Amino acid sequence: MKSKFKQTEIGMIPEDWEELKLSEAIEINPKRELKKGVSAKKVPMDCLSPFNKKIQSFEVSKFSDGSKFTNKDTLMARITPCLENGKTAFVDILKEDEVGFGSTEFIVLSGKNGKTINTFVYYLSISPQLRKEAIKSMTGTSGRQRVQNDLFEGIEVVIPPLPEQSTIAKILSDLDSKIELNHKMNKTLEAIGQVIFKRWFVDFEFPNEKGKPYKSSGGEMVDSELGEMPKRWKVGRYEDLVIVSTGKGLKRDEFIENGEFPVIGANGELGRTNNYLFDEKLILTGRVGTLGTVYLIRNKVWISDNVLISKPISEEKYYYAYFTIRTFDFKSMNRGSTQPLITQTDLKNKIIIVPDTKTLSRFHSICLNLFEKIYQNESQIVRLSQIRDSLLPRLMSGKIRVPVEVRV
Repeated sequence: MKSKFKQTEIGMIPEDWEELKLSEAIEINPKRELKKGVSAKKVPMDCLSPFNKKIQSFEVSKFSDGSKFTNKDTLMARITPCLENGKTAFVDILKEDEVGFGSTEFIVLSGKNGKTINTFVYYLSISPQLRKEAIKSMTGTSGRQRVQNDLFEGIEVVIPPLPEQSTIAKILSDLDSKIELNHKMNKTLEAIGQVIFKRWFVDFEFPNEKGKPYKSSGGEMVDSELGEMPKRWKVGRYEDLVIVSTGKGLKRDEFIENGEFPVIGANGELGRTNNYLFDEKLILTGRVGTLGTVYLIRNKVWISDNVLISKPISEEKYYYAYFTIRTFDFKSMNRGSTQPLITQTDLKNKIIIVPDTKTLSRFHSICLNLFEKIYQNESQIVRLSQIRDSLLPRLMSGKIRVPVEVRV
């Protein structure tokens, strides 16, 4: 699609696009009605994942204060480091005419009648140029800086005609939908592994020599301090499966927005950097603050000092250790006074059941197939994300034009 361009204060843009202040192009913190004391869906900041369109979870509680929003609004973090880390999401968890609420540290964005559509507003909010200007507008004390509303509202943006907005948003939304589908597939595959783990190592119905469920087919059980368990299994400690260590802190100036490697904290990815600490199969769980969130990794990453690292002693113990740690009651292990805390020693000494090597190996083989599919999906997620992130600034600036009838 050939275009004629015009010169503006922020550079050359297609001649049929507008240069506007952000407040002229979109609704910022639009008015939403929600009475105090009314129960509604609440989205805390930790329910948003970095650079993920979907809201990951929510809770229901009585409204007293906070940002208010409806479906198709965009939630954009206004506080450091959440904004820098890309915590921005598109609301799709509500029913028609339902109002939800969330952190006071969200800026709520919505389309403006005759100027912008809601899905385009979301992609505008995550575009590199707007993010850069929003971050530049932040003021306040170190570690608690926030976007200033007057500066934010005055950011200059370029806005295409509504039909082209729809096309741009559809291209990017279709990519995000494919990414989300892979995420859902991965959740299903992992749930299958969880079901097998429970049946084999909680209900003790792993296949016996004849392929029948062990316990219900009369398999011999023995008493232990953890209750009945199959004969030839033993009671041990978590350190019988893994080597436990702690990650390393990263200085703020070492966070690079487009860095090559993810930085993993207690709540998952914190951002990106150009260095890595590990490149192997590991199990991670939060050590300080958020406890009980467990991750599997096998790529080059930097792991923060708020994370405990479990490295399997042998290959066949990897997935058993992963599903085992997910059964731990981390609240009972908490020794923090001002905030939750667990130590390496707490994790190492957790009493567990250790199955025989043959059963562990059989379970590992099953999980290996399941998680290989998960890793393939994750690789596709990375590729699709790279395509989206490459297209986004070009589409939003008019450097790539698309006919409005395009379908992907």
